[in-house]
This record gives sequence, C-alpha cells and structure tokens, in this order.
Amino acid sequence: MVLITACIAPVAFIVVGGFRTNSQITQDPAGLPSPWVISNYVEVLQSKSFWTAMGNSAISALGTTVGVVILGVMASYVIARYNFAGKGVMYSLFAAGLMFPMTVAITPLYLMVRTLGLTNSLAGIILPQIAFALPVTIIILVPFLRAIPMELEEAASIDGASRLGFFWRMVIPLSLPGVITTGILAFVGAWNGYMLPLFILSDPNTFTLPLGVANFASQYSVDTAKVLAFTSLSMIPALIFFSLFERRIVGGLTGAVKG
Repeated sequence: MVLITACIAPVAFIVVGGFRTNSQITQDPAGLPSPWVISNYVEVLQSKSFWTAMGNSAISALGTTVGVVILGVMASYVIARYNFAGKGVMYSLFAAGLMFPMTVAITPLYLMVRTLGLTNSLAGIILPQIAFALPVTIIILVPFLRAIPMELEEAASIDGASRLGFFWRMVIPLSLPGVITTGILAFVGAWNGYMLPLFILSDPNTFTLPLGVANFASQYSVDTAKVLAFTSLSMIPALIFFSLFERRIVGGLTGAVKG
C-alpha cells in the first residue's frame, strides 16, 4: 500500500495541480483546488506547441513500434526455427544488448546520426529507438516461436504452404501475444523517451512530448499551474494505451517465460 501511494501521489499531485491557480499552489502546495479551474487545461489544449509535440510523439512511437515488431519477428523467427553457424553468438549478442543502456552509447550514437544527416528529424530518433528495443523484443519472441511444434510446419509444407506462407498464416497468429507485448513496450518506451530526443532534436517543431514539456516549463516557469496541466495532458495517451493493454503485456511475458 505504501508503494502504491508513493507511485500514485506524484501523478495525482500533477493532475490536480493543473486545476489550481498559481496563488493556490503558493499558499497550500499540497491542498485541493478551491475553486476548481479548467482554464489551464483549456489554454494548453489551444496551444500549437502541445499538438505539434503530440503529433511528433505519435509518429515517433508508431514508427518505432512498426519497425521493432517487423524486424523483431523476422529475426526471432530465424533464431528460433533454423540451425546455422553462429546462431548462439547472434542470440547472445542480442541478449548482451540488454546490458547497454542508451545513456552509455549516446555520444557515439549522436555522432552517427549527425553523420547520416538525421539530426532534427524524427527518423534520427526512430532508427536508434528500434535498435535499442530489438534486444528485449527478440528475448521475448524467441520462446514463443520456438514453442511452435515442428510437426505443424511439416504438415503445412505437405499441404503446399511455403516457408513465407507458413510464417504469415501460422507463426504470426500463434505468436500474437508476444508480438502485442513487444509492440506495447516499444510504443510506451518511444513515447516516454527523453534522452535521445534531447541530443538529436533542437528545433522546437520536431520536439516530442517529453521535450515539449521541458520546453514549455522553461517558457512558463512562473506559471506552475499551466506547466502541471501540460504535463498531465502529455501523460494521458501513454497511460490509456498502457492501461488498455496491461493484460496483454502480462500474458505475453508469462508466455515468454513458459516458452
């Protein structure tokens, strides 16, 4: 109960704080709104910067999710279903990727993105996000794909199904819980990403929501209530998305462990 309170209290403070005035926050930082005001949220929703950041975050998160799912399923299928030289080394390399956070590689990563001419572009953050999300995606998907019986593939081959046909018609549906889980994790991770956009993006028109919040807070540093409202609205899409698919995430991870 203490841990739940510790997690929920900051979020509740931010959301409720958006319904207060600056004078109310100054007089009683932990109090409830009296009266409740919605002008802060209305002004944020009417601001161009909020919707620009929202759109950029949506493009970044969706692009990352699509790339992670497609590449992750393809790589996991090869590792799980085929025997070839270097298979164990390849899987170990992906597993080792879990041990290297983005903060460790941010400097060489920035130099690489700059060399490719992708700074101040959403592609400059989507491609690295895909790369850093692939290890956990493959770790989750390989057990799903490995658990598919070989007899099923042999029966499909006898019925005339090609390897590609078996992949699309049988493998994808049977591994759907793992695919959904990895897609959700990739989406939420990209939506909440801050470190990479901070280094790659400097044009406000390309800012994602985490950068948009920081930029908005610096512009309206004296208007605490409006900053809290902006922060609250930026959390809503990820919270809704995560809440809707929470059971999918648990089910997918459980299946990966069993596999």
